[in-house]
Amino acid sequence: MTLDLSAVVLPDRHPVSTFLDDVRAVEAAGVRTAWTYDHLRWPLLADAPWYGAVPLLAAAAVVTERVRLGTLVASPNFRHPVPFAKELMTLDQLSGGRLEVGVGVGTEGPDARVLGEPPRSRAGRADRFAEWLSLLDRLLTDPVTTARGTEYSAVEAATIPGCAQRPRLPLTVAAAGPRALRLAARHGASWVTYGPFGADVAPEEWFSAVAEQSGRLGDVLAEEGRAPSALRRIVLVGLELAWPYESRERYRDTLGRLADAGIDEVAVHWPRPDDGRGVPAAALPDVLAAHGL
Repeated sequence: MTLDLSAVVLPDRHPVSTFLDDVRAVEAAGVRTAWTYDHLRWPLLADAPWYGAVPLLAAAAVVTERVRLGTLVASPNFRHPVPFAKELMTLDQLSGGRLEVGVGVGTEGPDARVLGEPPRSRAGRADRFAEWLSLLDRLLTDPVTTARGTEYSAVEAATIPGCAQRPRLPLTVAAAGPRALRLAARHGASWVTYGPFGADVAPEEWFSAVAEQSGRLGDVLAEEGRAPSALRRIVLVGLELAWPYESRERYRDTLGRLADAGIDEVAVHWPRPDDGRGVPAAALPDVLAAHGL
């Protein structure tokens, strides 16, 4: 089994033309999807340039033809579902139906504080995400939506003419815990996991966590009456992980073990000009070859 490959291009590339150059390179390599992070500020690059995901993806849509484009991931930290749905519908139309939207609960980092809201508990953030995702799904599916919730409301919110993809563009739900996995099973076309967080996670621990999460997703899908293959399963290889790229054999072994865990796609960070985090430029040919590209 050959796993699909997608690539993350961070929105810190300056000037913007370098971001577009990377997305075009991703497309030329035959990679399935070019993702970018949807944050207002990212702790690892807190003082670096950082552009908005939506306008970057709009620019990428008009300079590419085949590669799919998406956020990895958008969250309720600063996104209201009503204007966000309008932007996503527009992006899907602009790209000719190539948009993928990754969504998640959102971390407790700078994005959670930037609007001046008080801190939320983990349960509170999960509650907010469930309401946010349900409303976003409706907004992207129905021409006009009216809904009133605890966190979000919509009054005759129109999403016309609708997404280019029908009945709506696909949602990729980031999930590790029980509640988020259930939301992925209900709303997602794909599921994405980071595995366990941290640069010091041993490879065996990382593989074990991914396999365990994928197995729990299968259980939840069964409970929701969906087939195990109903969701595309994606693993994001963290920017801090270096060991998968140590050699051609190590990367191919990584893909084999992920395939055994039921994974369909691997998302890597496209080579970067700064500190070498992500796929080293020298390893890129082997990474592409391992995916049949």
